[in-house]
Amino acid sequence: MMKNELKVGIAQIAPVLGDVATNLEKHLSYIERARSAGVELLLFPELSLTGYSLQEKTLEVAMATDAALLDELAAAAGEMAVCFGFVEEAAPGEFYNAQGMVKNGQLIHLHRKLNLPNYGGLEEAKWYSKGQDLEPCEPFKGWLTHTLICADLWNPALPHLAMLDKPALMLAPVNSAADIVSDEFSNPQGWKTNTDFISMTYGVPLLMANSCAREGNSQFWGGSRIMDAFGNCIAEAGMEETLISGVVTLSDTRTARFQLPTIRDADNRLVLDLLHKRIGR
Repeated sequence: MMKNELKVGIAQIAPVLGDVATNLEKHLSYIERARSAGVELLLFPELSLTGYSLQEKTLEVAMATDAALLDELAAAAGEMAVCFGFVEEAAPGEFYNAQGMVKNGQLIHLHRKLNLPNYGGLEEAKWYSKGQDLEPCEPFKGWLTHTLICADLWNPALPHLAMLDKPALMLAPVNSAADIVSDEFSNPQGWKTNTDFISMTYGVPLLMANSCAREGNSQFWGGSRIMDAFGNCIAEAGMEETLISGVVTLSDTRTARFQLPTIRDADNRLVLDLLHKRIGR
C-alpha cells in the first residue's frame, strides 16, 4: 500500500579515517537510534564507512558488495531503508566511491559516483573509477528515490536527468570541508544554495548528509539538512554528530509540481537537439 508520509532521518557522523570496524559500530548505533525515533529511511554521509581522505588507504578499506560487513549492516537495517557510503571494489584494482542502500537484509540499490572532483584539494579521479549509470530505486511503494553523491549535484545535468524519472525523494550524501575548494569559495553557502535550488525548482524532498569529521587540515562542517518539496528546510544539523529527522509527504510533492511544473515544461527533446548541435561543433 502506498503511504503518503515518510519519516526520514540523517545520521551526521564523524567517521574515523580508514577504521571500517569502528565506523560500522557507529552505523549500527545510529540505526538503533533512528529505529527508536520511528525513522523509516536513514541516510549516512558519503564514504561513511571509511572516511574521505583515504588516498593509499583505499586498498585497505575497499570491499565487494557481498562483503560480510555489508551483510551485517543489511541485517541490522531490518525494515528501515539505510543508505551508507563505502569504497566498492568491483574487480581487482577497480574502485568506486559508492553509496549502497540496504533493507530487509539485502542490498537493494548501489550508486557509483559519476562526477569525480579534481580541483582545489580534491583529487578523487586519482583513486576511483567513474560511475556510468544513474538509476533510481523504490525502497517503499510510491517512493521512487534517486541518489547523487556530492559533486554529482554540481553537474547541473545530473540532477535534471535524475528528475526525469520523477522521483519522490532525492538523497545527497556528501563530504564537504569548509575550504577544500578555495579560500574564496564557501562550501557551506554553496551547499545551501545548491540544495535550496534543486528542491524548490523540481519540487522534490531532498536529504543532504554531510560528515563532521576532522581529517588532517580538513574540517567537514556538518550542516546536514532535510528539505521538503517546496524547498523549505525542515531540519538542519550543526557541526556535531547528531541524528536529525523530519516527515516528507507525497501530497506536498504533488502540490509543488502542480504549482511549478519544471519537468513537465522542460522540453527535453529541444534540449537534446541543442546539446547534439553543440557537441557536434
